[in-house]
Amino acid sequence: MDIACTIEEEKLFERVAKAADRMAVSCYLIGGFVRDKLLNRPCKDVDIVCTGDGIALAHAVADTLRPKPTVSFFKTFGTAQFRMNGFDVEFVGARKESYSSHSRKPDVTAGTIEDDQLRRDFTINALAISLNKSDYGKLVDPFNGIKDLEDKIIRTPLGPDITFSDDPLRMMRAIRFATQLNFEIYPETFEAITRNKERIRIISKERITDELNKIIMAVKPSIGFDLLFRSGLLKEIFPQMVDLSGVEIVEGKGHKDNFYHTLQVLDNVANRSDSLWLRWAAILHDIGKPATKRFEDGHGWTFHGHEVVGQKMTSRIFRELKLPQHEQMKYVAKLVALHLRPISLSKEDITDSAMRRLLFDAGDDLEDLMILCESDITSKNKLKVKRYLENFELVKERLKAVEEKDQVRNWQPPVDGDEIMQMFNIPPSRQVGVIKTALREAILDGIIPNEREAAYKYVLDIAAGLGLQAVNKS
Repeated sequence: MDIACTIEEEKLFERVAKAADRMAVSCYLIGGFVRDKLLNRPCKDVDIVCTGDGIALAHAVADTLRPKPTVSFFKTFGTAQFRMNGFDVEFVGARKESYSSHSRKPDVTAGTIEDDQLRRDFTINALAISLNKSDYGKLVDPFNGIKDLEDKIIRTPLGPDITFSDDPLRMMRAIRFATQLNFEIYPETFEAITRNKERIRIISKERITDELNKIIMAVKPSIGFDLLFRSGLLKEIFPQMVDLSGVEIVEGKGHKDNFYHTLQVLDNVANRSDSLWLRWAAILHDIGKPATKRFEDGHGWTFHGHEVVGQKMTSRIFRELKLPQHEQMKYVAKLVALHLRPISLSKEDITDSAMRRLLFDAGDDLEDLMILCESDITSKNKLKVKRYLENFELVKERLKAVEEKDQVRNWQPPVDGDEIMQMFNIPPSRQVGVIKTALREAILDGIIPNEREAAYKYVLDIAAGLGLQAVNKS
């Protein structure tokens, strides 16, 4: 075979070949599996195309396997798939496609392997390996995809305007593959993305965001965001991020380009964490800066309160991009809101109270917050970065010491709301809230220790000031 396969893969492909031969249809390995094998990348998705009924071929292959896998099939699309030994194996009949201007859903008719390769998005994804008896294992490469792999080029089989107009999501895929593989987009192909960027509007937000998340999860996601920005696609799909770009100079004073700063922070986080949502926090940490940018005489540019504005924007952006609206969004919004806090603690006169408050507010997300904040330390001045990072290490050490002493992270008050209501025989009310808040603030400020006896006595004192008298003794 023209690609190196494992014994398990060879056995599977031989079964497919025999089943196709019995059915008198031609079949081929195609697409991402072939590409990734040639690039020595791991791949568990196997795509097989045949000149006939892909669903029937899937069932015929499944019948030869023990234990027999369950075949899922979709008559409308003529596709079928099953899972075997960790592989997702998908079958489809070779086809021709034609598109209308208002939809990325094609009209499909049966076709040859050449027709099927021609409809593929990029030359490197049109590579096929024959599974036919006459030329088993032979590479079928009508568009010089091998040369593009060697040259690290993303290029379309057809004219790029046709490819991208037919299915505009391919513009996102081009940038995603360039990011994941660290390839260049062929100049003519990139120019076509720029020309056709508005066509992305016919694509659902869910599909756009799926590609965007794959870019974000790349080793160096800034590659993709830079391409999205320069092509104009980013303005179509995520205009709030484009608003970060540019530098304004007044009285000789300029601010940094917050778009490219954000990309550097994103790459820094990507070097430290595989968490998609922590990477989203990096993307959104300064998203409130355009709305809060001001020039103050004698001081320069300020972005006061951008973390609060950014926290509020997070929910709206997640909703627009069809991202999860629950725990993941709350997590990202929380990190955006808190991202300035740790670095501010590097000042010498910061109290233990401020440390306790950060531990309390960050809770289980403290480590992720610290990764974000450390990643946010960027400058062309290496000595300045070194000094900030050294100060940041001192903050981490001090947070650890305060946490060990006071144990306020994920803290639950020694006296809770239910007990307060029982102590004074009162229903849920504003008075309960006032007492709970006062108790929390007293512990965080170090007025009383984080202990039950001290907390109980403090609650009695606060309640007395509100005219309440305990009915239960503890």
